[in-house]
Amino acid sequence: MNKETRATVIAGNWKMNKTPAETAALINDMKPLVGAADWCKVLLCVPYVDIAAAVEAAKGSNIEIGAENMHWEASGAYTGEISADMLKAVGVKYVIIGHSERRQYFAETDATVNLKVKAALAAGLTPIMCVGETLEQRDLGIMPEIIAMQTKCGLIGIDAEEMKKVIIAYEPVWAIGTGRTATADQADEVCGIIRNTLCGLYDCATAEAVTIQYGGSMNAKNAAELLSKKNVDGGLIGGASLKAPDFAAIVDAAK
Repeated sequence: MNKETRATVIAGNWKMNKTPAETAALINDMKPLVGAADWCKVLLCVPYVDIAAAVEAAKGSNIEIGAENMHWEASGAYTGEISADMLKAVGVKYVIIGHSERRQYFAETDATVNLKVKAALAAGLTPIMCVGETLEQRDLGIMPEIIAMQTKCGLIGIDAEEMKKVIIAYEPVWAIGTGRTATADQADEVCGIIRNTLCGLYDCATAEAVTIQYGGSMNAKNAAELLSKKNVDGGLIGGASLKAPDFAAIVDAAK
């Protein structure tokens, strides 16, 4: 982490878990543990049906609420989709875009990720744009090219001023939900590649100000080592964000 130039952000990604009642209960368990943390930003990105309960439960704490996905259009015949303005209207401040599971299971592409990033920024939301390589791509030795391409494609048409409002999450596809985790050095290497790509797209001052999270199975045991690396500015936390003590341990590690 480099807290002098950029924010540290610990974000939970609940995926398809928790009812509204369970959401309120979990956030109420979390608030005494993380609700006063002033050394990092604390976010919980929850399913659509849980947003209202999450916003209400988080009141009086520093926990902010995000969504896990959104459509790029403002409205229209897109059955089952949710727009950026809809999210903003119910109290959402952040939105995950291009998560590896969205890319793998729901045909997300670099092009749709770019459309969503633009729509989120236009609505005043902070996008958490995800990038990451598969195991095959890593083994082929093309990881740097894949990471740079996804970063560049996702940010087409985003200027330096807008870039200040974007968070990037490195999510190695081979480490999502598998229990496998990149080593701290591997995470730092790829977050560094993302930062160098931003330096080329914009300038190095802009790149140094961007928060880049690690999102591949960060947990209570490995968080401190991962967060000790200079290019790792936080975590996009899956399973560990569904357990208040584990999530609190990661937030504490961000000190």
